[in-house]
Amino acid sequence: MKTIINKIGLLILGSAIMFIASGCSDDNKSDLRLDGDTWITSFTLDNNYPGVIDRTTKTITVGVPEVYDTDAMTVTAIGFSGGAMASVKVGDVLNFSFPQVIKITNGDVYMDYTVNIKHDEAKILSFKLNDTYAGVIDHTKRSITVRVPSTVDVTNLVPSITTSEGAAVTPASGVAADFTNPVDYTVTYNTATAVYTVTVIPTDAPSAVYVGLAASMDLLNAEEKEAATWMLNNIANSQYISFEDVQAGRVDLSECKIMWWHLHIDGGIDAMNKFDAAAPSAVNALVKIKELYNNGMNLLLTRYATYYAAKLGATLDGNNPNNCWGQSEETGEITGGPWSFFMNGNEDHPLYQNLVMVNGEASNVYTCDAGYRITNSTAQWHIGADWGGYDNYDVWRDRTGGVDLGYGGDGAIVAWEYLPEGTKGGILCIGSGCYDWYAFGVDISSDRYHGNVARMTENAINYLTSK
Repeated sequence: MKTIINKIGLLILGSAIMFIASGCSDDNKSDLRLDGDTWITSFTLDNNYPGVIDRTTKTITVGVPEVYDTDAMTVTAIGFSGGAMASVKVGDVLNFSFPQVIKITNGDVYMDYTVNIKHDEAKILSFKLNDTYAGVIDHTKRSITVRVPSTVDVTNLVPSITTSEGAAVTPASGVAADFTNPVDYTVTYNTATAVYTVTVIPTDAPSAVYVGLAASMDLLNAEEKEAATWMLNNIANSQYISFEDVQAGRVDLSECKIMWWHLHIDGGIDAMNKFDAAAPSAVNALVKIKELYNNGMNLLLTRYATYYAAKLGATLDGNNPNNCWGQSEETGEITGGPWSFFMNGNEDHPLYQNLVMVNGEASNVYTCDAGYRITNSTAQWHIGADWGGYDNYDVWRDRTGGVDLGYGGDGAIVAWEYLPEGTKGGILCIGSGCYDWYAFGVDISSDRYHGNVARMTENAINYLTSK
């Protein structure tokens, strides 16, 4: 046996030597050409629009007017390293409504550059009065709403304004103004102009609040900020507050009928100890919020905020959802088709009224179309005798005290509620991965179903406040 192994080893060694010999020239040098440069040195589209080249990120940014058709732009100039070749040439017409990649090749070396179009933009990105009262910005309506306590003198408030890059705003940031009536702010940048109307509303006791971990709404992550902005623009007398505000008693919540918390954590959480670590200010404010809940305030808890129901004592067994995961915003998956979850017998529940439905699919709740970037952040209840502690729906209902309202494809409970009892308010939870507010880097303006997310949320708020 030893002799056979030795012969096999010699055979392999011989084959390796032959391979090395055949792959090298007589002078032991590789034939690969690896010494050529692959830089793009200049790039222009439609004669008038030169690109800004970033060698570090391998990107080219081409600025164009605010309203400019980029579906068919002509490459009118391109310069690159001597001896190299480019995958595009002068005269090529390309669709730059989405990023295009140019490959520069020199011998056996190549480099990819991504060309992005940047339209002139004039936007107000943040607006705050007296460095305290943050405005809620609606870019579609070009309106900004700022709520301040009724004790504040609205005739002499100083705005702090940030704009899109390079833009100028008039009146300028830092110049005091009288906000007794709405005030217009004009933003300009090259060919772009926008007029935002700022309205200040004195209010003391909000009837609805969006609560978050951040000190101000501007500091929320993109998913949470999208949800909070929608609420403040669509729910009357609503306000953003932080958990620290609640704990410190900074906001009068005596008239608050509904508190909404939508918690997004990139990468997800799957256990209560991870929730505690991710949301310490919510844990610290628990005594105050539990008091409000016990005295009749209702809560809408979505995504990982559904864990909070256990903290509040709403679940009989004290458990949180037992099947949870999630991706990150920038690396979320692009949906290949519409996403939905199922009502299955709860079609008449107020949560599901006036949704955009698909003919023949009366039990499907669609929330996004194909092409949506989604994190699939899920906080659901696995049902089954295989694992998780809940053999069937009746067992889950008995042990948690919950009422199931929505289901995933595998039968998991993804929407549920805890009914009011005695002086306690009601709690409605949505933990479906389909319930998503923000799609990173994707235009969702023509999405057929994404409006259902807002409709369900408004339905939930109206349902809870009617109790």
